[in-house]
Amino acid sequence: MHASTLRRACAALAAATSLALALTACGGTTKNDVKDDSGAASSAGKADPDAATKKGLTVGFLPKQVNNPYFTTSDKGGEKALAELGSTYKEVGPSSATDTSGQVSYVNTLTQQQVDAIAVSAQDPGALCTALKQAMTNGIKVVTYDSDTNPGCRNAFISQASAEDLGRTEVQLLAEQIGYKGEIAVLSAAQTATNQNTWIGYMKDELKDPKYRNVKLVKVAYGNDDAQQSFQQTQGLLQEHPDLKGIISPTTVGIKAAAQYLSGSKYKGRVKLTGLGTPNDMRKYVRNGTVDAFELWDPAKLGDLAARTAVALASGQITGKEGETFKAGSTTCTIGKDGVINLGKPTVFDAKNIDRFDF
Repeated sequence: MHASTLRRACAALAAATSLALALTACGGTTKNDVKDDSGAASSAGKADPDAATKKGLTVGFLPKQVNNPYFTTSDKGGEKALAELGSTYKEVGPSSATDTSGQVSYVNTLTQQQVDAIAVSAQDPGALCTALKQAMTNGIKVVTYDSDTNPGCRNAFISQASAEDLGRTEVQLLAEQIGYKGEIAVLSAAQTATNQNTWIGYMKDELKDPKYRNVKLVKVAYGNDDAQQSFQQTQGLLQEHPDLKGIISPTTVGIKAAAQYLSGSKYKGRVKLTGLGTPNDMRKYVRNGTVDAFELWDPAKLGDLAARTAVALASGQITGKEGETFKAGSTTCTIGKDGVINLGKPTVFDAKNIDRFDF
């Protein structure tokens, strides 16, 4: 996945997680927040949770960009789920991740083809709205995944992971690796990055737990999602704090740059590194012992849940209203505020499983 595409994916996550802070993961409970006018477009009629799952449906997947390893992985997850549910998968989409007018024309094409549902990762929150609303008027269910539209332009949004889960689990991962003892630092993106700051807030809150009493956060450094700056910031952290035991970098650019620095230094294996990365970026650093484990969401699971949500909507089991529940494979999912459904805890990648992923 290109850095620019990843940055977009992470920017999408930022938007998603600011929405998703108090929301529910599959199987969780939901907060009763007040709905505003920008709430999710609920399907007409009432949900019937006991309705039979319809077979023979057609669900069109429209990623931000086709032939991008991240979306290929997610959409294959959707294809597999639809085959299991007895429905048909199709994928269309632009070859450029910034071709918004192309995405709009694909929505129109899917509408003309009278698919039963569309699963779309939106390049822009507003640009697809007119076309998607037309699709919904024609009885087509709309699910967004990875990157949302304005809530009124779809029935439900599948969000990668909640900000709280991402922040807390990164601390948990690193603490295990350093034996719950020692100085740690965070290598973030920009000082103003909303998603990063939200995650770091949850990290600090997690560190208040008595089990981390011997873990001390000594610095938050900023590499501005620039590989060179992040590399230099890692170097600076270790010069300033020679006893540092671990670094968390909740940015794909930062964790790769930090791994690059550590792998060529005397600190390799001595200073633990975790955070949010992609398997393709991090594979060699896991193999050479620089990194034990890091995390991100699994795009295949995202596509799987998008497909199952689309089928549940088309079967009338849900309409997209807050508090509705439905079965997604072996899990029960609850719809949160504004029709948001969180995928759940992030996926941890380590030497045992990293070669199973390609994105």
